[in-house]
Parts: sequence; structure tokens; C-alpha cells
Amino acid sequence: MGGHFLIGAKNMEVKPATTYQQQVELIRQKGFVIEDTQACIEFLKQANYYRLSAYFLPFRKEDKTYFPGIPLRRIQRIYMFDSRLRGLLFHVIETIELHLRTQLAYYFAHHYGPLGYLNADYYSSKHNAEKFAQQIERRIRDNRNTLVVQHHQTVYHGEFPIWVIIEFFTMGMLSRFYSDFKLRDQKAIALEYGQHYACIDSWLRCITDLRNCCAHYARLYYWNFISVPKMPKDLGFTADERLFSQILMLKYLYPNAQEWNGRILGELEALIEEYLPDISLKHIGFPQKQWQELLRIT
Repeated sequence: MGGHFLIGAKNMEVKPATTYQQQVELIRQKGFVIEDTQACIEFLKQANYYRLSAYFLPFRKEDKTYFPGIPLRRIQRIYMFDSRLRGLLFHVIETIELHLRTQLAYYFAHHYGPLGYLNADYYSSKHNAEKFAQQIERRIRDNRNTLVVQHHQTVYHGEFPIWVIIEFFTMGMLSRFYSDFKLRDQKAIALEYGQHYACIDSWLRCITDLRNCCAHYARLYYWNFISVPKMPKDLGFTADERLFSQILMLKYLYPNAQEWNGRILGELEALIEEYLPDISLKHIGFPQKQWQELLRIT
């Protein structure tokens, strides 16, 4: 592999590709302890050095050198914790997303009719009807080979009721769909969740970003999210950019309290307990005490 190209005004040269053995030496040069070189190479074949190097960041000092003597095994354990946590959260988001699709489609259909979503009069003034229509057309086109789309194109002259088309919405489209509702409609949906409409609006933006992170295997550990979820005023907890605030948001949107308190929290607690010797709760924004109580649905 090779080749050069220029980036911007700095004319920076692309770094040459490195062998697995060279990657091992780079890790050692940073000060991490590798006990088994071959095991490290096998892990690098799975993880990709560039991807793995992001997990070195919690151990980097202000001068951009690293604290010496950190076992690579600890980095691998953090990497595995992140992977398993991402899988758990993706399942949670999937459950929330399916429930949200049902709630929004049911409400809109019963208040504005099966095709009311195409009428700009049923939205707030910030709704961009032209862009929304283009997004819908794109979703139909991207799914044109599915039986659902073919059936509605043939039998219903290309008309898709809201409860059908919403199944093709991305999470971002679902978020904007709600955000463009008139205020009374936003409040009605928020009431189903027992929350303020502004919180729901915030959470749907946040869950869009979180879902993308989980779906594309992005790092959650030691990560600052762009969107901070708005929290209920009586919670007594100040949200920040780290992961715990995102998980706390999921609690309020999850449709099954018994399942959340049982299986979901149980899996989360077991995962943290298993990896606690190697991870830091501070790095993912978890309070040192009573985080279980904050996450429990009462």
C-alpha cells in the first residue's frame, strides 16, 4: 500500500501502512505493557490499530504522552466492555424506536387521517414540506424492492398511509417528524410518556445520535456526545455530555418498566460488575453512588 495526496494548505503526507508487528512496537513505545506479542497481533487483526488507539485516550497526559505501565490487557477489557454495552443499548433503542413509530403513526392517523402527514397545514411553521416529501420519496425509492412498497405502488397508486410509511423513516426522520408537530400535538404525545414535550423533543434528537453510534460501532467509552438530553426539573441530576446521561434518557422512553428494571438494569449491572476492575465509571459519567437508583423506573 502506498501513495501520497495533499490535504489542505499544510500539504500533509498520508502515513504509510504499518505491519502488525510495527503496530505492536508503537503500542510499546507509548508505554503500554504487552505480555504476549502474538496475542496482541491476533487482537489487532480483529480490532484495527486505529480503532483501538482511541481507547488509549483515558490514559493520555496533558503533554500527550501516556501514563507508563498500563497493561494492554486493560485496554482490551475496556474495548470489550464498550462493545458489549453498545450491543445492550442498541437493543434498548430498537425497542424504544418501534414503540415510538407506533405512537406517532397512531396519533397522526387518528387526528389527521392516513395521508395527513403529507399536508403541511398539520405541522408547525418550521416544517419544511418540500424537504420532507423528498425524504419520503427517497425512502420509497431505497425500499422499492420490498413487497410492501411494490404492493402499495400497484394496488394503492403509490399512496402510503402513515402507519406504513413510518416503518421506512430513519430515526432522524422520526425525531424531526415529532419536532415539526404543532405544540398541542407534541404535548399530547409527551403526555403518553408522562414527560414535558421539550424533554421528548430533546431526547429524540439525542437518541438519533446514540443510535448512529451503536449502529456504526462507534466508541461510547470516554466519549462526549454533541447533544445533551434535557432532564425533568425535579430529577435532581444535571445531565452532561457523557454516556450516563444518555442511558438515563433511555429510561424515560422505554415502554416496559418491568423489563427495564429487571432484565435491562440487571444486564447493565452485571456488565459493569464484570469489568469494574478495568473501567472507570467516571469515564462514562456514572455517579459513584446511587446510579442504580437513578436508572430505576419507579
